[in-house]
Amino acid sequence: MLLKFWSLMLSDRKYIKTQVVGDMDSIVGDTNQHINNYHADMRSMTSEYTRASNYNPSNTWTAGNPLAVQGAGTLTKRSASRNQKLASNHENLVKDYSKKRWLILSLLAVEIDMMMTWLSPLEGETPLSLGLMGKEEAKQLTDAAKWREDVQNRTQPKQWKENAKHAWEISPTLAIFLPTWLNNSLSLVAEVCRLTRTNPTSVCHIPQAIDYFLSDEMLEKDTPELPHLLTWARCSPLRALSLFCKRTLPIHPLTAQYATRVLNSYPADAVLFYIPQLVQAVRYDDLGYVQEFIKSISQRSNLVAHQIIWNMEANMYTDEEGVEKDPVMYDKLLPVRKSIEELLSPAARNFYEREFSFFKEITDISGRIKPFEKGKKRKDACLEALAEIKLEQGCYLPSNPEALVLDIDRFSGQPMQSAAKAPYLAKFKVKKCGISDLEKFGLQYEDANTRSPTSQEEKGHGNGDELGDIYWQAAIFKVGDDCRQDILALQVISLFKDVFEQSGLDLYLFPYKVVSTKPGCGVIECVPDAKSRDQLGRRTDTDLFNYFKKKYGDETSTSFKNARRNFITSMAAYSVIGFLLQIKDRHNGNIMVGDDGHIIHIDFGFMFESSPGGNMAFEPDMKLTTEFVDIMGGKMEAEPFRWFMELCVKAFLVIRPYTNSLIYLVQLMLDTGLPCFRGQTIDLLRQRLQPQASEREAALFMTAVIQRSFLNFRTRAYDMLQYAQNKIPY
Repeated sequence: MLLKFWSLMLSDRKYIKTQVVGDMDSIVGDTNQHINNYHADMRSMTSEYTRASNYNPSNTWTAGNPLAVQGAGTLTKRSASRNQKLASNHENLVKDYSKKRWLILSLLAVEIDMMMTWLSPLEGETPLSLGLMGKEEAKQLTDAAKWREDVQNRTQPKQWKENAKHAWEISPTLAIFLPTWLNNSLSLVAEVCRLTRTNPTSVCHIPQAIDYFLSDEMLEKDTPELPHLLTWARCSPLRALSLFCKRTLPIHPLTAQYATRVLNSYPADAVLFYIPQLVQAVRYDDLGYVQEFIKSISQRSNLVAHQIIWNMEANMYTDEEGVEKDPVMYDKLLPVRKSIEELLSPAARNFYEREFSFFKEITDISGRIKPFEKGKKRKDACLEALAEIKLEQGCYLPSNPEALVLDIDRFSGQPMQSAAKAPYLAKFKVKKCGISDLEKFGLQYEDANTRSPTSQEEKGHGNGDELGDIYWQAAIFKVGDDCRQDILALQVISLFKDVFEQSGLDLYLFPYKVVSTKPGCGVIECVPDAKSRDQLGRRTDTDLFNYFKKKYGDETSTSFKNARRNFITSMAAYSVIGFLLQIKDRHNGNIMVGDDGHIIHIDFGFMFESSPGGNMAFEPDMKLTTEFVDIMGGKMEAEPFRWFMELCVKAFLVIRPYTNSLIYLVQLMLDTGLPCFRGQTIDLLRQRLQPQASEREAALFMTAVIQRSFLNFRTRAYDMLQYAQNKIPY
């Protein structure tokens, strides 16, 4: 139906001038006929008069009466003027119709391109080859694609400006979204920016319009239009935080006021996700707006205050030992932390001291067991230290601020493998109660020496009715490792998970929680019901494909098909994220396999511009080894593998509209000194997202990435290297 309508609009061109003008002639024809009849009557009357009077022009009364001649000329001029106006109206109507027609055809062509790409996302597949349309529809589709290509590549700058003006006349909202829909042409964007700044009240209800309103020049010159920003519609918290970053735009009091108003309008737990970016915004906060907001939101939520303090502690020093002070952040963050502590109420202070004291004891175990020899001695030391921990009621794990800690598994202490450090794993019995309820419980608990557990919440902790909310949570505690890079990667994964869910894509991601609490210290939530590919290789001495057949049955069995489905939906999601973030060091120790067949990637120590071996970027964009491909059919033409490719393409397509959000998230972290940033992070990330490409072009781009990674010898070579160096099976 859409193709047919587009085709009818396209074929209408040859009828525009003849049909439209013809119709107008028929409409105004009566008027012209009256004028013609009037002139005819005048001529007949004059003829009769001259015949009766023996007519001689030189002797007539009109020859000596200039007024009579002038009157006849005036009538003719008025008639000509009226005809010119009618002709002008015809031309204006045709021009107006042509402009609207161009907009409709262009927008429809984009929509058709998107729908056809989603219908047949892989190269070589067309709706005609798939039997989804006939030859006539296929020709219409080709015409629409050609129109889309011409619009994108052949439209001149002057035409883009005219189209932007016309779209604005129709609807300012249409003009605001026109660059995104059609083509981010510099001329088009510049004209939309000009229109937005000239008429800000027409679009101030659109949050996205702020991107066209603000510019470096107007902020530096403090133009008179800037105060309109104070009444602009609320944007997202991330966009508001980006206004505090000098890398995005120059800092201005009005942008800071607007950003602060936006952040204050959201509930405290909505800002919880962006705490790393919020703390980094203090780096550029010469005006003090961010610092005041941090104090304000810390009074609104104790859990947010705790998370902010932990993150500030991790960013006040440049080394993992907490000795070298950050020359910028230390002096700015220390007063803010002191202010937060001073503003705490007595109950809030008790909650704060109890939580931080409990967590310090847990974290210090890593330092206590480090001197012991690896193996049984270190494990015994870990169990002994864990047995000495005094459990305070009303506490929680920093990585899970939605659940109260009820108990500790004193026998769960397990030192982890590490060359020079001593991370360890422990399990905690927790009760999920939500952020708001946990905060209430935390404030209600009194000192353990003076209280009696009479509150209804405490009595309910062991009730059988609430067993569904009580579970064991495993966590890894690290000392001497900077976890901030993992936090950023997991933020992106969490953002993508939300995008996939909103888009209705059948993709799986598990953004486990990581919190950095001090320089080189952090807590990492363990992935439940999963083992690393490394562990499976050591236990089974077989590849993953045979492990799947042994665990789930033959390839024709329902359990195997379900496991393969789970594998593909998670494999596609992590493959696209791995490409966009350039996540490296993907050996089998950093890939988890769930009991249901899902894979989960962990440990993001190398990404963006950093990679093992001196940043040589040896590994391909995706890890598609023989065992992974075998699970998905064994060859590129296999139906399961083609489904994997389709999911990768669709995941890439739904992520691209969030290019700016992803860039804002990363941009605020560029000055942290993390090793993954080496100067070109944003430019390279933007290139990988292909913001200028059409849907079909983006699909072909992602397909090419998959094809380059398919059974790439560098993947196997890296696994062989890891086996030789660290005995990690492959």
